[in-house]
Amino acid sequence: MKKIFTVLLVLTLVATCALTFAACERNENLIKLNEVTHSLFYTPQYLALALGYFQEEGLEIEITNGQGADNVMTALLTGEADIGLMGCEANIYVYLQGKKDYPRVVGQLTKRDGSFLVARSEMKDFDYSGIENSTVLMGRKGGMPAMILQYVLNNKGYENGRNITMDYSIEFGALGPAFTGNIGDFVPLFEPTASRMVQEGRGFIVSAIGKDSGEIPYTCYSVTADFLKDHPDKVEKFLRAVWKGTDYALSHTPEDIAALVADYFDETPELLAAAIKNYQDFDVWTTTPVTDRQAFERIQDIMENADELSQRVSYDTIVDNSAAEKL
Repeated sequence: MKKIFTVLLVLTLVATCALTFAACERNENLIKLNEVTHSLFYTPQYLALALGYFQEEGLEIEITNGQGADNVMTALLTGEADIGLMGCEANIYVYLQGKKDYPRVVGQLTKRDGSFLVARSEMKDFDYSGIENSTVLMGRKGGMPAMILQYVLNNKGYENGRNITMDYSIEFGALGPAFTGNIGDFVPLFEPTASRMVQEGRGFIVSAIGKDSGEIPYTCYSVTADFLKDHPDKVEKFLRAVWKGTDYALSHTPEDIAALVADYFDETPELLAAAIKNYQDFDVWTTTPVTDRQAFERIQDIMENADELSQRVSYDTIVDNSAAEKL
């Protein structure tokens, strides 16, 4: 009976696919993308959607919000996602766990931390001096935003518990409400939250944390080795579409960009434009999808500084620029 049922099931699937050949053909061009969070930080990707660049490459994109790098990595390893957008530290962690099927970084989207340090009062020419004994909200310990901010503060001479308080008790997503609830003196916030706080008169942007820490492969596209081997053309087409979006983001006004990505966000066009201008001014997006070796080493410096890296990993082990270099 089981054999008969199996044969009937196969025949049914074949017949269904034959009857819906166009749909099956479209699915061959489908890429399931899992992003670490839904953010204006990834504007080039949303420009590629809005301007039809993925369609020009013959691709159909299905986006899922992973809500965390661990979830994005799980989606990649289980085949629920074809491409994952996250920090490359997740690739390093998985490799160090001894997994042979760890995903490789195939392209880079952002080249520095996209968060801004917000203070309770305006501080002209801010250089981190004179903030001794203040409390800085950090986010989750071990998270990349917290590790980068710790790296910056340590390099400026601050040590937690000695001359400053680094508060790791609040999840990154809850930092804004905590700060407006009068907790802490400084807080790192991504856009458009940072600009919204400024517009509401609840804080002042005093520094771009990514400028203070230097360039790193902050947000990258990753795929499994099998997917890269079986679909190198898809990876190349995907990266080409995103970098068309990047070119647009680097060459057009914040207002033009905001009008195009407005459908993907709930903010007003004015707030989106202000946030996009900050990202343009502080040079957060890469001009090439190729991941830089020196920048990769710096991110391991940051992880070591936070005592979150058991051993360093070779650049060539994690990064595969074969598709990116063709662009």
